[in-house]
Amino acid sequence: MATGDAEQKASPALGGSPSPSAPSPPIPPPRPPSTAWKGEGLLAVSVDLDELDLYRAIHGLPSSGGAARVAYEVGVPRALGFAESLGVPLTFFAVGADLTHQACADVLTSARRAGHEVASHSLTHPYNLVRLSAAEIRREVEGSFEVVERAVGARPAGFRAPGYTISDAVFDALEQAGARYDSSVFPCPLYYGAKLAVLGSMQALGRRSASIVGPPQVLAAPAEPYRLARPYWKRGDRPLVELPIQVTRGPRLPVIGTTLGRAGERGARALVRACGDTPLLNLELHAIDFLDRADVPVELTGLPELRAPLTRRLSALRAAVGAALASGRRAVTLAAAAALAS
Repeated sequence: MATGDAEQKASPALGGSPSPSAPSPPIPPPRPPSTAWKGEGLLAVSVDLDELDLYRAIHGLPSSGGAARVAYEVGVPRALGFAESLGVPLTFFAVGADLTHQACADVLTSARRAGHEVASHSLTHPYNLVRLSAAEIRREVEGSFEVVERAVGARPAGFRAPGYTISDAVFDALEQAGARYDSSVFPCPLYYGAKLAVLGSMQALGRRSASIVGPPQVLAAPAEPYRLARPYWKRGDRPLVELPIQVTRGPRLPVIGTTLGRAGERGARALVRACGDTPLLNLELHAIDFLDRADVPVELTGLPELRAPLTRRLSALRAAVGAALASGRRAVTLAAAAALAS
């Protein structure tokens, strides 16, 4: 399963939400995404920069104290080399607290100057973000936007929630922070069921995971880019554009770094083909997808994300991206993709 959590820390927040107004004209029916999507054939590759302590929190292991910066010291350079070899831009989702370390900020500043995007992955990566108060949610969102802007010189355009768990309250905070898009909705029955099963088995063994699950209604959300409604799993007319995590047509199988890496080259190409002619192929990876077992402490070498050798996983990821490019898709950042839906 993909990534994990962390403790919450304080940061500046924005004000509250607007109050309801007087009766207004009837709301027009929800509209689909902009027709600018038709025929575009886009590819976006993103990388969530989750440090190893977040995986410890998922699997109920003690924290290392946050000293290791393997995602930035090893994962980001390898991801940049991967992207350069294929000629694609990346969108990095950074945890704001990590960017208070100058070395981490410098790595992403250089990446942004090279044409890659830096977006928000919250301030402290609380897996229970949706269970926090409205004020705490605003601190996590606005605080992360402020830290990223200070660190890399550009305010984030987008957001991805920890563990893909999102809510209407988080979208309210994102609108207040000036976000243009979100990429958290993951309408994947297989992932949702596997997450429930793992959390259940851990509980039976007396181990506590920091991970949580969101409402099952997310499984009915659109699998292609859409404007949000309230509730967020329906199409509507909110300002934010949702760019869902990639799933296949039909059974909605997950098309993310973990599954692509395990599938091998042929399987990865097959998963990309199974997405059909979706206007945006949104491939979400993690920094751990660029790590080998030799890069992590021994107690983490058994993580599912690391079971296949790094060379095999990278070959599969190259095959997936190569198949998307060979089909005529144009590689863009998620901010550029969201702009086409505006």
